[in-house]
Amino acid sequence: MPDLLNAESPAIRPESRAMIERLIAFDTTSRNSNLDLIHFIRDYLADLGVSATLVHDADGRKANLYATLGPKDRGGIALSGHTDVVPIDDQDWQRDPWKISEADGRLYGRGTCDMKSFVAVALAHAPRFLSGELETPVHLCFSYDEEVGCRGVPDLLAYLAEQPVRPRLCIVGEPTDMKVITAHKGKLSMCCHVRGKEAHSSLAPHGVNAIQAAARVIGKLTDMAADKAANGPFDDDYDVPFTTVHTGVIEGGTQLNIVPGHCRFEFEFRYLPEDSPSALLAQVKDFAEKEIAPAMQAIDPKSGFSWEELAGFPGLNLPPDAEVVDLAKSLSGGNATGKVAFGTEAGLFDSSGIPAVVCGPGSIDQAHKPDEFVTLEQIALCERFMDRLEQRLRPQETARA
Repeated sequence: MPDLLNAESPAIRPESRAMIERLIAFDTTSRNSNLDLIHFIRDYLADLGVSATLVHDADGRKANLYATLGPKDRGGIALSGHTDVVPIDDQDWQRDPWKISEADGRLYGRGTCDMKSFVAVALAHAPRFLSGELETPVHLCFSYDEEVGCRGVPDLLAYLAEQPVRPRLCIVGEPTDMKVITAHKGKLSMCCHVRGKEAHSSLAPHGVNAIQAAARVIGKLTDMAADKAANGPFDDDYDVPFTTVHTGVIEGGTQLNIVPGHCRFEFEFRYLPEDSPSALLAQVKDFAEKEIAPAMQAIDPKSGFSWEELAGFPGLNLPPDAEVVDLAKSLSGGNATGKVAFGTEAGLFDSSGIPAVVCGPGSIDQAHKPDEFVTLEQIALCERFMDRLEQRLRPQETARA
């Protein structure tokens, strides 16, 4: 068997390419519904004789999809991926983002890397999984709204928790260059709303400046970020080896000659397992409420801070000898494992009792960028991964035939 890790960009299977092209054509930017894509997958599986369950959001505009290939009376291996993509707004694309284009051993299009190619290869392989008896089933778990805080998959996991049989292990196909990832950071993202008191800027001391109050809290966050970078804790297996603290959005005020009566800003913690997100948040809140709020409320008792959690997901930190790690290494053909700073749904699967690793085609370096691409070599490696999984899940006498 040739070593695809060292091969020149091999040809990929026509069914994989066709499925990638079909999925990319759906504009599933997170602000949009993903139902057209989900219904396409449901109908594709139905044509193969597989029934799929849709788990909708509260508004019915989006849905997760769950389906089992093979026996339904036992837990198997979940292949998990999100169906949403990030926006193309204000990006300088040289190609149509919703149509596959090929050049220099690459497939270009929004979602080719993050992460429709994994979903497409899994779907394209479904007829092969179904072509003979599977001793252990394959479960397909496709979610919505991962890109805006892993908001969709909790509903799918809640559904699975109520089922008599659910997946035993999970492989989340985020782009890792087909390397096995056993750990990633957790994330907590927050919005702080600052309420001040408006006044004419010539009478600034009579008002409460919400922007300046926000700036002081952001300064605290900046100090916390510097402290983590200097003092840790550290884990050098990550490309950023410490917990990060980041402020990404700020809005407030109306015009220069009015003391701003409102401001909001968004910030996040991407934390190592050794750090507690609740403890980090408590530091920020204590500073705002004890160091800033009293002077604000001495002028206007209604002024102050309110806090809103935007999104959050747990980190992933598997032991190196976990069963799902051994499985993924055998399927990928590699012995090494790694850790990544970006978050995935694997932490949510794992915390729900379904051990999960991350392993999928493409590089995170290409994710979210204009002219996003995945290499044909990565897709071919993913196809080989599915081939090995198929052989692994068949009865041994069938696999040897």
